[in-house]
Amino acid sequence: MFILAPRVLKLLAMALCVPTLALSQAVQPPVRIAMIEGLSGPLGNTGEAVFRNLVWAVERVNARGGVKLAATPGAPVSQRALSLERYDSKGQTEEALSALKSAIDDGAQVIMQGNNSSTAAALIDAINKHNEREPGKRVLFLNYSAVDPSLTNEKCSFWHFRFDAHADMRMSALMDVLKDDKSLHGVYIIGQDYSFGHAVAREAKRQLGLLRPDVKLLGEELHPLGRVKDFLPYAVKIKASGAQAVITGNFGNDLTLLVKAAKEVGFEGKFYTFYGNALGAPAAIGEAGIGKVVAVADWLPNVQTAQSEAFYQSFRQRFPKPADDYVHMRMQLMVESLAQALEKAGTANAVAVANQLEKVHVTLASQSGAMRAVDHQFQQSLVVGIMDKQGAAGVKFDVEGSGYGFRVIKTIAAASAEQPNTCKMQRPVQ
Repeated sequence: MFILAPRVLKLLAMALCVPTLALSQAVQPPVRIAMIEGLSGPLGNTGEAVFRNLVWAVERVNARGGVKLAATPGAPVSQRALSLERYDSKGQTEEALSALKSAIDDGAQVIMQGNNSSTAAALIDAINKHNEREPGKRVLFLNYSAVDPSLTNEKCSFWHFRFDAHADMRMSALMDVLKDDKSLHGVYIIGQDYSFGHAVAREAKRQLGLLRPDVKLLGEELHPLGRVKDFLPYAVKIKASGAQAVITGNFGNDLTLLVKAAKEVGFEGKFYTFYGNALGAPAAIGEAGIGKVVAVADWLPNVQTAQSEAFYQSFRQRFPKPADDYVHMRMQLMVESLAQALEKAGTANAVAVANQLEKVHVTLASQSGAMRAVDHQFQQSLVVGIMDKQGAAGVKFDVEGSGYGFRVIKTIAAASAEQPNTCKMQRPVQ
C-alpha cells in the first residue's frame, strides 16, 4: 500500500485550502452609486452633462485605489471601488420614483439626483419611508443641483445632503452685482413653472424690494418646464415691457431657446441668470451677450489660479468635444466628500456614512467646501461672471467652443454666501 508522508499530507491540505483562502481575499464588491436623472427628452442634455462629471469624479477616486472599508465590523480593511450606474427618469417624477426602486433592488447604496427640485422632494419623501421601513437596506441621497431652499429647510432629511448653493444663496450672489447697476430701472422675471421657478421668482422680488426698491417689476411669467418650443411670444412681451434686465433660473433648452428668442426680437437688456454660462446659451446669445449676460456659479473656468486651470484642462482632456464642455466643481467636491466620509466611517453603512458626511470638509483645485450639519447644506464660495469674448482680459477659456466665456466679476466667500435655515432634523434611532 502507498502511504503519503505527513509533510506531503500537509502540503496537500494547504493546496485544497487555496480556493477558500483566495475567496476570502477576493476583491470586495464596489460601493454602488445610482444616478437618477433625465437622460432623454427636452432636458436630456443637462442629464448627460451631469453624468460626464460624475464619471470623471468616480474615475479619479478609483484611480487612487477606491476607498478603504471593512466588509463587516471588525473585519480587515480592503480597497473598494465606486461603481456608478445611470437610471433615466425621462424628466418625470414618477419615472424617477420607479428608478429609485429599481436602483435599490439592484443594490444601490447612494442615490444621486439634482436637475429637478420637485423630483428631489419626491425622492426625499420616498427615501425617508424606505429607510424607516427597511433599515437593513438604507440609502443616502446626494443632491448636486436641486436648489429649492425648502429641501434643506422644512423638508430637510437626515438622509439628504445638498452640494449646490440653494436658490436664495444664488440670488443673493446675483443681487450683489445687480444692486450696483445704476442704469437699471425695470426688470422682468421669467422662470419654469415648478417649485424651483417659484422659489427664484419669490426671492428675486424679496431681494429687489430690500436692495433696489427703486427698480420696478415690469413683468413676471412662469412657463411649463421643458415643454415650450417657441419663446418668441415671451421675448416680445419682455421687450415691450421696457425692462433693462431679465432675471431667470431657466436651464437647459428652456434657457437656450429663451435667449435665442430675445436676440431675435432685438432685446438689448441684461440677463441675470443661474445657468447662463453653459449648455448652449453663450453660443445662442453670441455678440449680443457681451457685457450683458451675468451668471452665478460655484466655480467658473476663468477663476484665475494655477490649480483651477489645471483642473479645467484635465476635464477637457478627458472630454475633448466642445459640446461636452460643462464641468461642475460642486459635483467633484460631492464625490470627494462621499469618498472621505466612507473612509472615515470605515463602512458603507448609511447611518455611519451620514454621520461623517455631516462633518466633511474637502478641497479640490483651490476650491473648498464644508457640510453644515444642522441642515445638510454644503457651504462654499460662489462667483459671478459676465460674458465676454475669449481672449479678452480675464477670459482665457470660452464655453463649448463658442468663442465666448465668462470673466469673474465678483467672488462671494462661503461665510457671506451662507443663509439661515429652519431645518428641524429628525435623526434615526441607532
